[in-house]
Amino acid sequence: MKQSPNSTSQTLTSQESRLLVRETLRISASLASNAGLSSSDGGVNEAAAIPLMAENRRMGLVGDEFRESSLKLICCEEIDGRRWKYVAERDSFGNFKNNSMRALTLHSPQAPLDELMSFVRSYVVPEGFPDSVTPSYVPYMTWRALKHFFGGAMGVFTTQTLLSSVGISRNRATPGAVAINWILKDGAGRVGKMLFSRQGKKFDYDLKQLRFTGDLLMELGAGVELATAAVPHLFLPLACAANVLKNVAAVTSTSTRTPIYKAFAKGENIGDVTAKGECVGNIADLLGTGLSILISKRNPSLVTTFSLLSCGYVFSSYREVSSVVMDTLNRARFSVAVESFLKTGQVPSLQEGNNQEEIFTFPWLKDRPVVLGSRFKDAFQDPSAYLAIEPLFEKERYIVTYNPSKGKVYALLKDQAKSDDILKAAFHAHVLLHFIHSVSNRQSSSRSQQENLVPTTSDFEPHVAETCKMVSTSYGHFKNKAAEQGWRMSESLLNPGRARLH
Repeated sequence: MKQSPNSTSQTLTSQESRLLVRETLRISASLASNAGLSSSDGGVNEAAAIPLMAENRRMGLVGDEFRESSLKLICCEEIDGRRWKYVAERDSFGNFKNNSMRALTLHSPQAPLDELMSFVRSYVVPEGFPDSVTPSYVPYMTWRALKHFFGGAMGVFTTQTLLSSVGISRNRATPGAVAINWILKDGAGRVGKMLFSRQGKKFDYDLKQLRFTGDLLMELGAGVELATAAVPHLFLPLACAANVLKNVAAVTSTSTRTPIYKAFAKGENIGDVTAKGECVGNIADLLGTGLSILISKRNPSLVTTFSLLSCGYVFSSYREVSSVVMDTLNRARFSVAVESFLKTGQVPSLQEGNNQEEIFTFPWLKDRPVVLGSRFKDAFQDPSAYLAIEPLFEKERYIVTYNPSKGKVYALLKDQAKSDDILKAAFHAHVLLHFIHSVSNRQSSSRSQQENLVPTTSDFEPHVAETCKMVSTSYGHFKNKAAEQGWRMSESLLNPGRARLH
């Protein structure tokens, strides 16, 4: 560059020269790109170019607005649709000053309603919703919120009743005796919680059934608490019994919570899903409590109010549990899948299989048509029955038989049985049960009442042999079709007995 003869000569360092050349090239490229934008007639006038450059500057796409200043655009950033640009200040040599970087907002302020909705969403839905959870998450949380709403409303009336009853039952006693009664009530509940916790693995095997049963126990406990108003002199035994029931329900709810939330999470976000789910429950509980306090000031009928709230609680609980879609096979869902396969040749989808699962059952009941992992003495009445069918299962790690005196199919597991062997034994047992029911229905229509004799084990030995042939060809098809529908065949929750044949 030329300098005037009268000017004082200056020497540029190599770093300053590079900065000068780079800045010149950047300005030239920016001007050329703006000049290259042409309309259909081949040119853009200056009035049209100015708004375009202003828009680019506003969006943070170029840094022309800092050309005459000491600020330089570093980069742009976006978070959930909100944008920022980062700038830094330069000194006279073109170097960045220390701690000079700052962020400038590019987004317009949100409307108050949008800000409120964004705040609420941050508390009640997981990050990335709805892509971060399964579709069944929304109906589950809707019914869960409604259930906690009714539960919070009932809590006001039950607490009022307990406080009133303990005061009446001990109206001549010291305040210390009242406190001791309350402590004994809570202590009995903790003992009940500890004893029920030994159920352990059953919370995984029959998750939905136990969850709904726990909610029924919660309602029963609330009803017992209300009964203390009618017989206040029996406050201590009734309050202790009610607290045991409610603590058992609390153990059930806590133990089944994680597997349910795990079914909703699509990635490694179980903690986020759990936290937001509990937040929804607490918000609904507070709303129900507040509404119930307003209602209680009008002294409504205790029985009527409790009955309505209880019906809403139980119905919401049932719909909440029914909306959960699990991809594992427990006994209930496995029975649905096998029955559908034997009747139609197809395995139901995850949604269909979960919808058909029976919820109104108690897992601890023993009256089931199929017994998996049973004792030898329960399955066979005499040794000849075992010796007759044992060769049919020589290559298998299980034995399946039918006991006509008990009307049940028994699957006995050998000591080498693995997870897939247990699954195959359960499948074979359901095939045998289906086969026997079909044969019995045909025979009952053709036999007369006089010829209807009590069948023996030997009568069903041909049926066992027939099912062995069926299972050898159909079990693989069943597994493939179940896997296609999304069922996890590797982690079954069939809860077999602990007995094994050696």
